[in-house]
Amino acid sequence: MSMLNPFATDAFNMVALTTAVNKIPTSFGRLAQLNLMPPEGVRLRTILIEELNGVLTLLPTMPVGAPATLGSQAKRRVRSFVIPHIPHEDVVLPEEAQGLRAFGSENDVEALSALLARKLALMKAKMEITTEHLRMGALKGLILDADGSTIYDLFSEFSISPKSISFALGTTGTEVITKCLEVKRHIEDNLRGEYMTGIMCLCSPGFFDALTTHPKVKEAYSRWQQGQLLFTDNRTNFMFAGITFEEYRGQATDIAGNVRKFIADDEAHFFPLGTASTFRTYFAPADFNETANTIGLPIYAKQAPRKFERGTDLHVQSNCLPLCTRVECLVRGTKV
Repeated sequence: MSMLNPFATDAFNMVALTTAVNKIPTSFGRLAQLNLMPPEGVRLRTILIEELNGVLTLLPTMPVGAPATLGSQAKRRVRSFVIPHIPHEDVVLPEEAQGLRAFGSENDVEALSALLARKLALMKAKMEITTEHLRMGALKGLILDADGSTIYDLFSEFSISPKSISFALGTTGTEVITKCLEVKRHIEDNLRGEYMTGIMCLCSPGFFDALTTHPKVKEAYSRWQQGQLLFTDNRTNFMFAGITFEEYRGQATDIAGNVRKFIADDEAHFFPLGTASTFRTYFAPADFNETANTIGLPIYAKQAPRKFERGTDLHVQSNCLPLCTRVECLVRGTKV
């Protein structure tokens, strides 16, 4: 092994680094924890979503031996989506790698692996919060870039009118349970043959506070709190009218220094849980020679020497597109 350039070993090639970065445990992302949009690797940067406008109909009983009813051909429409390319780079400088073996008896490769693990963990964390932002966009039907520009308006793509319900939580007499039932009926009517295990709502702090202090909800929330252990966070998993409510405070700072909240103030977003194919996160392969025509992975990593060997550049990238293919099942709620 060359002591001048330990990065030249197979321990730091693209496959090894990519494996390492994908093994780092996920540390951020409520939507990742919920596994709402499971990952699916694809071979190309463009995916096709086929829409079948089939209608579920009741089949009549027939006498034994009678001709069977015939299914009609559903109208098909194919839409294409380009998977966004998200690259990020960092650098390992010579002074960072100098004298690493002083901490113990590890060799150059082991010491550099530990250094790279720290670098890759930070880089992966940035990718995770970016993926969370994209997933929340898909959950709202409007996938936004880091600068706030629109990547995909799913309602427009699928020719669906967004559903928004005013909960009027500032009004004492509002029957909140009726509002919740309106949400449930809308989602149930628009599943179109899909199944679900429940309905969840991720809401801003303002919406959550207004909901749990509303006269029509306050008593139910108080009883629910009494059933929780004292150390339980009472902003999660509150169920009312068959809907699980949870405060969501995801936010991130963009390159310009602006803090972007993933859910706007006084808003909430309702969606079905446990569906089979409504939500997916598609990952395309990296733009490396080695990854052409392979199945995409969540994150890729690679290193290359800097000019005059004045350090080593680290490159990570994700080619990620979360999608909701039944955007008619998404409901936006407002506090007023």
